[in-house]
Amino acid sequence: MSLASAIRTGDVAELPSRRDEDWRWTDLRGLIRIMPPASPPGDAARLGAGPFDSLGGEEIVFLNGRRLTGEGAVRIDAGAPRTLRLRFVSQAAQGAHQAALSVVLEPGAALTLLESHEGADGAYVTDTAIDLTLGEGAGLERLVLIDEAADAVAVGAADISLSPRSRLAQTTLTSGARRQRAETRVSHSGGGATVRLDGVYLLDGPRHADLTSEVVHAGPGGATDQLTKGAVQGAARAVFQGRIIVREGADQTDARMGHHALLLSDRAEVDAKPELEIYADDVACAHGNTVGALDEEALFYAQARGMPEAEARAMLTEAFVGAVVDRIEHDGARDVARAWVAARLGRAG
Repeated sequence: MSLASAIRTGDVAELPSRRDEDWRWTDLRGLIRIMPPASPPGDAARLGAGPFDSLGGEEIVFLNGRRLTGEGAVRIDAGAPRTLRLRFVSQAAQGAHQAALSVVLEPGAALTLLESHEGADGAYVTDTAIDLTLGEGAGLERLVLIDEAADAVAVGAADISLSPRSRLAQTTLTSGARRQRAETRVSHSGGGATVRLDGVYLLDGPRHADLTSEVVHAGPGGATDQLTKGAVQGAARAVFQGRIIVREGADQTDARMGHHALLLSDRAEVDAKPELEIYADDVACAHGNTVGALDEEALFYAQARGMPEAEARAMLTEAFVGAVVDRIEHDGARDVARAWVAARLGRAG
């Protein structure tokens, strides 16, 4: 069962529900009673600039699930590092659509993937699937910026396959939606391959965001470093589900996971489920999880220095999630992420 199959068939019985353990906090079947009709083509003239336009590189745009240029898988050859801007834009009030893309990095290739999910009209339903394959020694930095409409239902999933000595660095930033889920599934080869898998969520009002991931270490000598931070206020709800599995024989795996959240209102909610499943002996694995409020002493100190309370709260929240943003390696992408965080907290400019 999946949102993609429900969109294809129009049958809401195909939607995942709270009876599915991995979807119990992001119930779609209880929310969508009737699947909307297929979205129209959309108006390319209304697209405007994307959030990463200033960073150059090639661009692929999906508008209401339809790819505007080219077809088939994207192949990245070894040689000079490349930048690809990937935009998924929804202009489909009361419509449903899905999109899929495969990207293959040949051995030794290097790619910066700047991916945005943009909602121009509300009350749409969208599903996005991306398949990423990294050849031996390939390197991928992926920044995912999710700005869906407040009343949208949006699910995005990435399946990522690593080869020995390959390297994945990913950061996902989201402001949520009526229901929004970003899922990453990594098949980790070991053999010196490394993963950095990070996330930031900033939610307000009735928005909902679900960051779910699974990393399966299948071979020895691999590393995973995962850090997710977020803040929720109003009646917003955040979900974090992180699972790292170390298969039998995947010795000398180094896997670490951290999730930390701020509750900024009495009605906000955070549901967190970090998991480690370890079937090998010679490993170094750990996870941590905290959910709490802003530091009252730091807040008092900022106000004592003349800073209004709202500005002080925004500043402290920005610093809290900034520990994740600072791990983005691409300078331009890191600047875009910092500006996005500042804008969500009312500190732009």
